[in-house]
Amino acid sequence: MGRKTLINNLVKFLAVDDDAKLDEVFGALADATRRGIVRRLVQGPATVGELAAPYSISAPAISRHLRVLERAGLLERTRDGRVHRCSLAPDGLTEARRFIEDSRALWEGNLDALAQFLEATDD
Repeated sequence: MGRKTLINNLVKFLAVDDDAKLDEVFGALADATRRGIVRRLVQGPATVGELAAPYSISAPAISRHLRVLERAGLLERTRDGRVHRCSLAPDGLTEARRFIEDSRALWEGNLDALAQFLEATDD
């Protein structure tokens, strides 16, 4: 891979991504409280009250966090009377995982090419 190809690949990767779904997922995970909720849900479904217990924030604030996670496709909520149960959405992280894997492969390939290029120019 030549220098021009390396630079072109990096520019394509760094271009603004207009994938709204991916933006929602990463935006949802950008908040520590929402990441904590997702970590808790990895253990299994929980009620809204159980999810709120570790945090000293209001019920409306927890509801807003849950709505963000729902909109991003990371959480599913069901009602059993007045009790809301939440669980992880099975495919919620699929696009994010794909993006991360593609990015990792691109960076690893480009870093290898950069190392080869720098070794060749040192001679």
